Amino acid sequence: MYINNPNIKLPDDPNTIVWKYLDLSKFLDLLLSKKLFMSRSDKFEDQYEGTFSEPTYEEIKKLAVDNPDFLSYYKTHREKVAISSWHINEYESFAMWQIFTQNSEGLAIQSTIGRLQKALKPENNFDQYIGEVNYIDYKREYIPFDDLFFPFLFKRKSFQYEREVRIITDTSKSNIKINDGLRINVDLKYLIEKIYIHPKSENWYKKLVIDLVHKLDHDFDIEKSDLESDILI
Repeated sequence: MYINNPNIKLPDDPNTIVWKYLDLSKFLDLLLSKKLFMSRSDKFEDQYEGTFSEPTYEEIKKLAVDNPDFLSYYKTHREKVAISSWHINEYESFAMWQIFTQNSEGLAIQSTIGRLQKALKPENNFDQYIGEVNYIDYKREYIPFDDLFFPFLFKRKSFQYEREVRIITDTSKSNIKINDGLRINVDLKYLIEKIYIHPKSENWYKKLVIDLVHKLDHDFDIEKSDLESDILI
């Protein structure tokens, strides 16, 4: 279940549109299991994920002189946190199609901040939060560490194009061991507002997706991306 944390920033408007780009196999896994896969934070391609900027790290090192467990806790905490990444944008993103779908058989889920909040079902073993990522200069700017989630809500400016909002799951209060990630229970009717088919896909692929969705008793709106629509001249 989504827990509001006043320290975690989100867009003011709950109708802010967010997107998740994924391939067909991951989409089917979501529909069949009704669970959203979340990656363990230290398994992301960005090695800085869940770490601190240089100014913050220098301060933490000073505090760790008398308490060495302080620094090791932050390192191991990365293994207890799982993340689902979403892209904030009023419109489709050509770049996101290119980066997150491997071929012309990808999909994009359109949702909103408010829908993500409603979609998270109650969990007994961990807490769940949603926050917008801040993009900073890791050599010069400071990341606060008075909240355990701040390291997971900052990224280097090189990733600014992602415009990311994250569902964050913290399992540190439980005995759950995360390998590559974990699946959380979600209400699909809230999570998915609309589905977009890859702009380079064939008509048969759109029909396949529509048939699969209907056979699984869902009635989501499904559209072909218009990024490859015919020009007017």
